[in-house]
Amino acid sequence: MAFNTAPASADDPDFLAISAGVHDFHDNRTAVEGRLEYRSDIELYVFRPFTGFMITNDSAMYGYGGVFMDIFFGPRFVIQPSFAVGAYSKGSDVDLGHWIEFRSQLEFAWRFDDRSRLGLSVNHMSNATLSDTNPGIESVALTYAIPFDKIANKNLWE
Repeated sequence: MAFNTAPASADDPDFLAISAGVHDFHDNRTAVEGRLEYRSDIELYVFRPFTGFMITNDSAMYGYGGVFMDIFFGPRFVIQPSFAVGAYSKGSDVDLGHWIEFRSQLEFAWRFDDRSRLGLSVNHMSNATLSDTNPGIESVALTYAIPFDKIANKNLWE
């Protein structure tokens, strides 16, 4: 298997990614998490920008933006590390100590012929000691990333 960041990703489009998973899965405070992300096709060296929104059934919300990188192992398997910063509102969920939170994530995905992807991600959110309170949380989610042009052209089933 060859490690590659350029050729396979060079022709990849921008994506709308829809995720559902478990928020703070290692604790008794577990909640259901949903995310919606726009993953751009703009290349910034080996990185690409993205923005997103997360909400839980405990009314926690997180709006964020950051960068990701696609690492291809052959034409199908993609590992996608990402980093984001954003604004967090706890709702009735965990107090993470600050409204500014950082998220690091690792996604393992399978790339289909139409370039859509099905992936599993694990992420960590914390305020990086901006506050004395910094419990951090981890989430795991299943993600389906749809090429944005398929949505814009309404060709979802082609």
